[in-house]
Amino acid sequence: MVSEIASRIPRHVCRDDLVSAGMAGLAQAARSFEPSRGISFQRFASARIRGALLDELRSRDWASRSVRAKARDLAQTTDQLTAKLGRQPSSAEVAQAMGSTEGQLEAINTDVYRALVLNFDALPIDGNAEEILMANQSGPDDDVMDNERRAYMVAAVDHLPERLRRVVVGYFFEELPMQALAEELGVTDSRISQMRSEALALLRDAINAQLDPELVPDEPSGRVARRRCAYFAEVAAHDDYRRRLAPEAGQLSSLVGGRGMAAMA
Repeated sequence: MVSEIASRIPRHVCRDDLVSAGMAGLAQAARSFEPSRGISFQRFASARIRGALLDELRSRDWASRSVRAKARDLAQTTDQLTAKLGRQPSSAEVAQAMGSTEGQLEAINTDVYRALVLNFDALPIDGNAEEILMANQSGPDDDVMDNERRAYMVAAVDHLPERLRRVVVGYFFEELPMQALAEELGVTDSRISQMRSEALALLRDAINAQLDPELVPDEPSGRVARRRCAYFAEVAAHDDYRRRLAPEAGQLSSLVGGRGMAAMA
């Protein structure tokens, strides 16, 4: 799987790091595999390994998905105009074609440039690059963003509908098997799987609604859309911004009986 994914990523991504991430995914699969589910270990482990590899790659990508999407739109529009005009289009022409301004276009380019990942081994410097630029060392802004993201996650779990909340807490934090949750809630294992997927989609959209609204899919008007909007509003109102940025805001002790964030990891 590492060989397969390595052919589609930049050369500066270390293959050994991918192998380590894949091995961690394999170990996690071995610990949580349940033959009673009727799924082969190969299929089960493949999903966990692929997820571990994608998480490793995402951790190296400084750009959000919205920035990447805007960059793709910009590149596609530029290519189309180049083919149509027979020359490189100007910034004003590209902005007009995208329905934006030159200032917005410049902002997109700035975001993309900020997201470039340097290959430290290729830097023309003396000595070890790791001694000059400490990899894996987060700055204060990273800590603030992490605290805020964790706080929104706590709020999103706390305000889930009761049965969905029980599935999330039971499966991810208490590490209960699906069968135990199915017996507790009086449903089938497959229904627990559906509820887990529904809850994760709600959690993702609730957090994105606060941090990256462009990633939240549009919902047609109706009762379901109103319930989603009300849920997003509850998550937003759970804490004020001072509480969300505090280090203790991301603790889940109130949800999982003191086990805290370690269970999510």
